[in-house]
This record gives sequence, C-alpha cells and structure tokens, in this order.
Amino acid sequence: MSLDNAVAIVTGGAQGIGFAAAQRLGERGARLVVADRSGAEAAARALRESGFDAIAVDVDVSQPEQVAAMAQRAEAHFGRIDVLVNNAGIYSSLKPTPFEQLTMQDWRQVLDVNVIGVFLACQAVLPAFKRAGGGRIVNISSGVAFKGNPWMAHYVASKGAVISLTRALATELGAHQVLVNSVAPGFTLSDGVHANPTLVEGVKGPSLRGRVLARDMVPADLVGAIEFFAGAQAAFITGQTLVVDGGAYFH
Repeated sequence: MSLDNAVAIVTGGAQGIGFAAAQRLGERGARLVVADRSGAEAAARALRESGFDAIAVDVDVSQPEQVAAMAQRAEAHFGRIDVLVNNAGIYSSLKPTPFEQLTMQDWRQVLDVNVIGVFLACQAVLPAFKRAGGGRIVNISSGVAFKGNPWMAHYVASKGAVISLTRALATELGAHQVLVNSVAPGFTLSDGVHANPTLVEGVKGPSLRGRVLARDMVPADLVGAIEFFAGAQAAFITGQTLVVDGGAYFH
C-alpha cells in the first residue's frame, strides 16, 4: 500500500504508538509532521536519519492557538495535509481511581486532551483537507469504551466520546471526501505505560487473561490498522471503529 507524498500529521508522535505510526506511514512514502508536547524534534530527527521526510511541531493539543499553528506549519512546509492521526492523549500517567474519588480537575484534564484535543486538531486541518479535495482522519480511541473498565471512568468516557465524534464527523465531512475512522487499542505496553509500574501491575494481568491471543500488546501491533485507514484500500470506509486488542472484545 502506497502513501507516496501524502502529508501525515501524527499527534503524540514523539514516542510509543504515535512514533510507531509515524514510522509505518513514512515507510509507505508519507511525509511526516511529528506533533507532541515534548520530544518532537528528537523523534523527527530519528525519522529523518532513517530516510523519512519529517518535521517537528511542539504542540499541546488542548490549546487552540498551538493546534492551529500546527496545521499552518504543516501546510506551509509541505503544501498540503492529507492524513491526521489523533493519537495524543492522557492515559499512561493515570492511576486507577474509584469513581467517587475522581475530582472535577481529574475529569477536565483528561477531557481537555483526549476529547477537546481531537476536536481542535480535526477542526484545524479541515480547511487544508478541503483545499486538497479530501483527507483521512484516524482517531485513536480505546477498547475500554466498549468494555467499561472500572476505576478510570474519566478515561473510559473520553474514549467513548472519541468514537461518537468519529461517527459524527464521518457523517458531516463525507461530502468533502474526508474519511473519519477510529482504531481502538487494547492495553498496549508503550513507552509511557512502561514508565507507570502501578498501571502495568494493575492492568497487564487482567488484559492478558482476557485475550484470545494471550501475549503482550505493543505499538507495532496497531500500526497496520492505522496504515489501512490512511491508505487507498480504505477509500470507501468511514465512521468505523476497528478494535485491535488480541481478541479481548469482539466488535
């Protein structure tokens, strides 16, 4: 599958799932915009050293001005935008917390990044998509939105919102040839997750026991689905969510 010369923005692209996605899209010929709060330049440099055409943008996706500047920089540098992968999100820093102990600040922090950030990024790239005659949005949601995992109600709700927004945008933007789909991972041992031993200890065991494919899930397990939705073979697919979790949830 070729994405030759397509311009792809990957938010949260400096590490983990985002970096793996950027690398796979680069392997398929895409030109890359690595967008992240930190580490974007180092990640883009690593991609360039691997032979890919990549630039970095420092962005906090919860801040409208920064997200708008991200889209402007991408289009100014490459001349167009074709793909947006909304991967930036808060998860790996969270600690499992009973619902009654969650605070309004806990909710706002997660929703600002995981939901408002997706909204802002989609809105920011839409003018460029229209000028290009179409585009692809791939939102990273989560399997927890279907399973309703306990002790992370704010995170579960945020990912449910991403799936619903995916469907709404697919309906609204289809007339502009903008296809909007979602990939819902299971518990993934990304760089950020490894840095939170409490999270790994609490979630890894139940995740493995619930999978048909009883092994750890890593970022490389997701990139094929992201590539598929970004590429030519998904040209008549929109509004869909593909669960990639080793068979923990049949959707």
